[in-house]
Amino acid sequence: MADQPVCTCTCGRSEERRIIFPCAGQANTGQITNLAAIQLTEEGFGSIACVALLATGAEGILANATNADEVVVLDGCPMLCAKKIAEAQGVPVGQHLVVTDLGIAKGSSRSYTDDDVEAVVAAVWEGKGKVETKTPPEGNKQGKSGTGCGCGCGGGC
Repeated sequence: MADQPVCTCTCGRSEERRIIFPCAGQANTGQITNLAAIQLTEEGFGSIACVALLATGAEGILANATNADEVVVLDGCPMLCAKKIAEAQGVPVGQHLVVTDLGIAKGSSRSYTDDDVEAVVAAVWEGKGKVETKTPPEGNKQGKSGTGCGCGCGGGC
């Protein structure tokens, strides 16, 4: 069997670029989303971003979100505030998790355990919240052909 050509990207990235929007609500489950997003950022899964800024429609964050390979939204409860904000701004969500769906009860206190945060982090890494998304138009993502990447792999890296 012939070896497949290895594609390297000259624009400096060969890993998926993910943006994580935690709801960061005031209840324990909202706080867990924020802590999980921080941990995921520190582990190199993606980069945490501000859902409140997204709600304002700020151009920079909209561009980053729509050019990301995957947008991860973490909601604390079935109110789905962060997901609604993303949808209202036209940001396609690639993975969506609700903390209460993981068996963590929402409470008025801000108490949580490290295990609660780890449960959300593990679920994201496992892709438990993957949702079907439409394929963006060619050349719409950073690093794809027509965006100045120059990697020559046709956007496959």
